[in-house]
Amino acid sequence: MQNSEENNIPLLEEIIYPDVEPGIINRALIETCYLEDAHRGEERRLHQLEPVVLEKIKSIRMEFKNILRIDHLWILPNLTKLCLNFNKIEVIEHIEMLTELKDLNLSFNLIEKIENLDTLVHLECLSLYSNKIKKIENLESLEKLVILSIGNNLINSIDGVNRFRFMFNLRVLNLEGNPVAQNMDFPLSEYIITLLPNLHYYEYTFIKSEMREKAQIRFCRELREVEYMQEKEIQARESQAREQSEAKRLASSFVDHLDGNQLFDSFWRDDADGRVLMLVGQQAQELAEEYEKDVFELTQEIYKLGLKRFVERDEEIRDFMDNLQDGQKELQTLGQREIEDFLQYKDRVFEEARITLRLLEQNVMHGDDEDSLENLKLSDIMDKLNVHFEDALNDMWLVLMSQELHLHETIEESTTNFHRKISDMMSKFLEQSQSFFVQLREISVHFSENMTEIVTRFISTKLAMQDFEDVPPELRMCMYDRDAILNLIAGMKDAHTFRIDEREDRMATRSKEFIDNMVNKLN
Repeated sequence: MQNSEENNIPLLEEIIYPDVEPGIINRALIETCYLEDAHRGEERRLHQLEPVVLEKIKSIRMEFKNILRIDHLWILPNLTKLCLNFNKIEVIEHIEMLTELKDLNLSFNLIEKIENLDTLVHLECLSLYSNKIKKIENLESLEKLVILSIGNNLINSIDGVNRFRFMFNLRVLNLEGNPVAQNMDFPLSEYIITLLPNLHYYEYTFIKSEMREKAQIRFCRELREVEYMQEKEIQARESQAREQSEAKRLASSFVDHLDGNQLFDSFWRDDADGRVLMLVGQQAQELAEEYEKDVFELTQEIYKLGLKRFVERDEEIRDFMDNLQDGQKELQTLGQREIEDFLQYKDRVFEEARITLRLLEQNVMHGDDEDSLENLKLSDIMDKLNVHFEDALNDMWLVLMSQELHLHETIEESTTNFHRKISDMMSKFLEQSQSFFVQLREISVHFSENMTEIVTRFISTKLAMQDFEDVPPELRMCMYDRDAILNLIAGMKDAHTFRIDEREDRMATRSKEFIDNMVNKLN
């Protein structure tokens, strides 16, 4: 039997790919397939005389074309249906840009892995039947998927099936013909029915309520485990979404990483000198705790200020955008009114022209001379109608252009005023925050001065008593060198003020970028 199947393969390929050279999808193939599929006979011949408008193509079938690789589909941005079944495609690739795709058929190919489908968020029907796929993966982002067929592949594990629970629109699923479905001790159909309560059809068979109840009894323990893990994942996702939303809000407020002790912690990150000085004893530790408290209070002031100014800016931006949209809608309404008035006038003129032409035709049919008085009068009426229509068309164009120009000037003026107002708001925010950064630097200097006294007293006491047992090894080399001690303290102060300056500069730079990006986007 196996030898018979092997002997049939060349014959099958001859039938499927008659005189077709293996190749890659290109523009010529796309246009040929479109004309073959969309038009027949004389209609196709006439369409071949005109260039194919690729942007208008919604559906295309490229079946039995001996295709080895997918390419050039980016020239079909509005494609909603793509059939590439019965080819020799090995990799799903170069389809990421087809974001409008709803129906994708890749059946009867040589695909080994499900991949590169993440951007196809509107996909509703996906067929990967009869390929060489070994694993269920990379499908979870297809939230609108309704029909999925991955039967007759090489899938030998149920891993990945539980991810279908996050595809809430999935109604039809087919896994028949896979090794995992052939295990007599593990009825895959019952497992699928249990795990996917929204599924209506499995292997093209309607799922009856008694079938589902029977399956749920058998796999109740597995279902509880999957539901528990799913609930944990949903909670983790929600928590991550909240964190990302909060991080985005803080970033837009320019006070991210200022809601806690992040700034203070950054002081010591690369401050080897400061960490050495903290080893002198309890007094230094107590002073550092007080230092941390003062820094935290000031960063909290900056944090609150940033959030407050963010709310004010956000409200100003929303008001501006609303006014902008209102202006555009008003222009559209006025323009539509002009066009509707013109179309009504056009209908009247065309009707009058039809009547006039009919009279002229009747006169000619009755044997009247074209230069007769009545025909000349009718011709004069047609000429006047033509002139008046051209004048009306030109007047409408001038009105529409005038409205467009007025809107353009208004938006330009509004954008300039908005830019000025947002810039003023940002400047005020930076000025207020700068006063807190000045205080942070003063606190850092004050801490350094107090540390100088504590370290000097500590060393003096140890020298007087010649007691060096509890002196940190890092400080022993500086015991007789006051300048070395002062250099350690100066290094600590420089490290801390550098972090303060860096955070202040970052805030100023990002606020400027925010304004520039917003104005560029508006323009």
